[in-house]
Amino acid sequence: MADVVVVGSGPNGLAAAVTCAKAGLSVEVYEAEPTIGGGSRTAELTLPGYHHDVCAGAHPMALASPFFRAFDLAAHGVELLAPAASYAHPIDGGIAGVAWRDLERTVEGLGRDGATWRSLFAPLVREWRGVVDVAMSDLRRLPANPVTAARFGLRVFEQGTRLWNTRFREDLAPALLTGVATHAITPPRALPAAGAGILLATLAHAGGWVIPRGGSQAIPDALTAELRRLGGRVHTDHRVESLDEFRSTRAVVLDLAPAALLRLAGERLPDRYTKQLERFRYGGAACKVDFALSGPVPWRAEGCDQAGTVHVVGTRAEAMTAERAVAAGAHAERPYLLTIQPGVVDASRAPEGKHTFYAYAHVPNGSTRDISESVIAQIERFAPGFRDLILATHVTTAAEMPTHNANYVGGDISAGAMTLRQFAFRPAPRWNPYATPLPGVYLGSQSTPPGPGVHGMSGLHAARHVLRERFGITTDPLELLRAQGDSR
Repeated sequence: MADVVVVGSGPNGLAAAVTCAKAGLSVEVYEAEPTIGGGSRTAELTLPGYHHDVCAGAHPMALASPFFRAFDLAAHGVELLAPAASYAHPIDGGIAGVAWRDLERTVEGLGRDGATWRSLFAPLVREWRGVVDVAMSDLRRLPANPVTAARFGLRVFEQGTRLWNTRFREDLAPALLTGVATHAITPPRALPAAGAGILLATLAHAGGWVIPRGGSQAIPDALTAELRRLGGRVHTDHRVESLDEFRSTRAVVLDLAPAALLRLAGERLPDRYTKQLERFRYGGAACKVDFALSGPVPWRAEGCDQAGTVHVVGTRAEAMTAERAVAAGAHAERPYLLTIQPGVVDASRAPEGKHTFYAYAHVPNGSTRDISESVIAQIERFAPGFRDLILATHVTTAAEMPTHNANYVGGDISAGAMTLRQFAFRPAPRWNPYATPLPGVYLGSQSTPPGPGVHGMSGLHAARHVLRERFGITTDPLELLRAQGDSR
């Protein structure tokens, strides 16, 4: 049996596996699905030749995550394509806020609120590594750059409270910021949502939200290739039913939601920890609609056609109304949509002249409703004629999400509600959120800090504890990753 077993092959699981292998340990990964990748897979969901990202499509953290910076995706053959605009947000009237990679170009398009956008983000963009250091940490240590951390924190407090409109005089800029905060699938005027929004908006101007050529599958494929180069093994189509399978293994890292840990551990967990995991809340969910299109989305507003991501809901007030409905267990009449159009930079996703496009629509957890008609209506509102371009669709309801990724309980693609308590204490109120009461068993999924996103940091943090506590290896894992050549 290997020194380290990793259950789950999402970016966090593979990050933990590669980190441990770089330290010279033998590693095996077990994946329940036929293909690796978890939330970063690519498949032909609609028609032959149309390659859709099964989950995440644009990657704000691919250039910024400390794990990915150390691993260096480009050096491992992943071509990261940066649209001129990271994201856009149309509102009625044929206009849109556009978050260009160029901050000043963004400022110029935001009217009277342009200077406000600059004051919010220019200091953070200059010190984006410090912002990432805070946001991607395990939330248990002092920041390396306290001044940048303070700037970030003050902006999060402002945008996560009733102060959020004090800076703005028009509708476009606040809508642009709210659209990205609403990734958290929670009413956007809340501290965790504001934290996500400020971070992601900063990264939009600091390298951009990149899209891997050929599909998100390129990221786990690169990690897996490196793991195998280091001697690691990957087993697909192997659903682990009990931790008893790994009794002779010195360390097990679970890229799994807490519900799966409860299932795998049986009665081995102490009652107190079991109750803590049972109290872990899963949040709002997503219904995903994939489209094969005969042409690009005909956005009415200028700039949307150059953005890899377009947030579709309308004004800040409309976003709040939609998300409050979901939080209350209802379907919004006009749902918030997170849409991805990889064809703006990657023509390989579809036959010549054709496009793939998808929308995540926020819905209540466990929803069985196919809301594709509401999705199409929302897109038509800002892109008249969209319906006429549809060649085929593929719908995954919230209730169906766990069939391809068991971590998405009830369709919660964040693997846990982004409440204030669960922002800091994922999945339980413990100083070490990665270690479990079972010796050698660790959690390293989105359900641990720093939370959702394709960043690999939860796996890296878990691996750091594994190396130190189980094998006495105190070398900084990021230094291990930066080392060249075979470390075995």
